[in-house]
Amino acid sequence: MKVYVWKQSGNSYKLRVLLALLGVDYEEVMVDFRAHAHKHADYLKINPRGQVPAIVDGDTVLWDSAACLVYIARKFGGEQWLPSTPAPMAEVMNWTALAGNEMQFGLQYARRGLMRGIYSAGTLEQMQANGRVALDVLEQRLAQNEWLALGHPTLADIACFPYAETAPQGGIGLDAYPGIAAWLKRCKALPNWPERWKV
Repeated sequence: MKVYVWKQSGNSYKLRVLLALLGVDYEEVMVDFRAHAHKHADYLKINPRGQVPAIVDGDTVLWDSAACLVYIARKFGGEQWLPSTPAPMAEVMNWTALAGNEMQFGLQYARRGLMRGIYSAGTLEQMQANGRVALDVLEQRLAQNEWLALGHPTLADIACFPYAETAPQGGIGLDAYPGIAAWLKRCKALPNWPERWKV
């Protein structure tokens, strides 16, 4: 299985975390955004959106981070990371949806704006406001629970982790979110949790 990633991408980091926790062997292909490799014709055949991550596993080609996480969890992770029964699966996917909405368009875009000067989703203040919605939802849950879904680590935690951890890079400090801060430490204490790439 080939996994196409980039070092600064939190969505790429999600896959790296899950693969490490599951002990899956794979080939990591670094897509160099600085060289605009994500827009080259060869890569666009894999991911027509010109983004990372993407997976090629035999005849299976996937290019959305949530879809990639679901694929990895169901193929290699059994029931723990993404249950197959409806209600528990939906509970996990609630948080995966948050990761792909308010967290992406709020926390990630605010981070990207401050780091790279790209403000494609409105003003910095608008993106930070969306990010705070996401953090408030996470804090409400984590103030009373150790994990986001089902009482144990799941895909929900992995999906939400990267852009919660880097919220300060988007100008949103975590001092007001003690539940999130404690949860971030619990996540990183899981066996084989990988460090972020050095950039």
